[in-house]
Amino acid sequence: MSTPQKAEILDRLHPYGQEHLLRFWDELTADKRATLARQIASIDFAQIAALYEQAVAPGQAGAGDHAARARRAEPPPAIRLDEQRAGHAAVEARQRGEEALRAGKIAAVLVAGGQGTRLGFEHPKGLFPIGPISQASLFQILLEKVLAARRRYGADIPLYVMTSPATHDETVAALERHERFGLPKKDLTIFCQGTMPAVDEGTGNLLLEEKGRLFLSPDGHGGMLRAMARSGALAEMRNRGLEQLFYSQIDNPLTCVCDPLFIGYHLAAGAEVSTQVVAKHQPLDRVGNVVSVDSCVQIIEYSDLPDDVAALRAADGSLKLWAGNIAVHVFDVAFLDRMSQGGGQLPFHFARKKVPYVDNAGRAVDPPAPNAIKFEQFIFDLLPAARRSLIVEVDEQAVFAPVKNGSGAEKDTPETVRAQMVSLHRQWLESAEAKVDKGVLVEISPLFALDAAEVAAKIDRRLHVTADRLFR
Repeated sequence: MSTPQKAEILDRLHPYGQEHLLRFWDELTADKRATLARQIASIDFAQIAALYEQAVAPGQAGAGDHAARARRAEPPPAIRLDEQRAGHAAVEARQRGEEALRAGKIAAVLVAGGQGTRLGFEHPKGLFPIGPISQASLFQILLEKVLAARRRYGADIPLYVMTSPATHDETVAALERHERFGLPKKDLTIFCQGTMPAVDEGTGNLLLEEKGRLFLSPDGHGGMLRAMARSGALAEMRNRGLEQLFYSQIDNPLTCVCDPLFIGYHLAAGAEVSTQVVAKHQPLDRVGNVVSVDSCVQIIEYSDLPDDVAALRAADGSLKLWAGNIAVHVFDVAFLDRMSQGGGQLPFHFARKKVPYVDNAGRAVDPPAPNAIKFEQFIFDLLPAARRSLIVEVDEQAVFAPVKNGSGAEKDTPETVRAQMVSLHRQWLESAEAKVDKGVLVEISPLFALDAAEVAAKIDRRLHVTADRLFR
């Protein structure tokens, strides 16, 4: 396909005042012209112009708007941990979830578009070695959880992995090199999320990363819906008769992938979207707040929750807005299908960031302060669109240990995550009456056991662990 002529591209840019994107056209090689032309052709300039106007318009989704909404927020209706431990509903829910898994109705999606830059790891985050003893990567641990669930329930559980342009090629190569950690080729689909340009905060002009390349960044985990539809993954789910999709993100090795209890609650409630939450420790914990506003379940980001609202307490002294989002969901495939076909449009969120760019003189600029607006969509914004949603509290120590920060930070570091993994696996062994000496590291591979009950069924109760040990 030939590269459009400069005049043709300028005609497209002119209505939106973006002609500066071709400022260096005459200096570019043919290949770079083709790249730039292809990028420009992929941009919906009318959409970008509208989003920019919305982002800078006084009072539009500003702090006052968020604060007003937050002040109407109530705790969400939820299945709390105490309720799960007290009655028969949990037993029935687990049975129902297991039946769905055995029937081959469940798929999983893993969002893995992030890089490990904050960890000092210049590769896709999914390749980061997190196993306390094994040094298994996040990908290995989570894919082996899918493989172990397939074996337990005797059914296919297709896995869909969403990458980003920055992580796609390396992810594909690594997973093939490791033979998908045992997953059949037919049951692993890797698709790439889309991108959005960044615009100058003052002018709305799209920024150039290089003279012949736009600055583009991933469109957020909410871009999953569009990417699944565009890649054919959503159509494949329909064709395979898959009914529910378990969603999680790559940074949490403790995710209970395809948790039958969670799936069972979702099915019993007739929900279109279900969300796992943990009880917040402090009012200003940096997690999304799952709330009900005007009887609509939704998520308010921690940055949009006023301090005084975050500090509100219930009659028993606990936090009023207690539910912290951990980015684990179950979606009905039919609901995703409906939303992808125009049943609703996820809103874009605006983030003011420092974005390096090439200025009008062709010089590379690394701005000292935020200079640009990025546009992202978030998957949790599907919550208000669901005809019925469900919130389920989970035990943070058992299922939530995201690795987000580099060594030396207060929490969510490789060290704190590994320590939490060791602590959980020690508990599994000790609940099975094994003895683990103080200071000994233990790690349980998903291929050995997915939970404490499976550990108890596999080990000798007289087991005494006196040295670091990997159970695999």
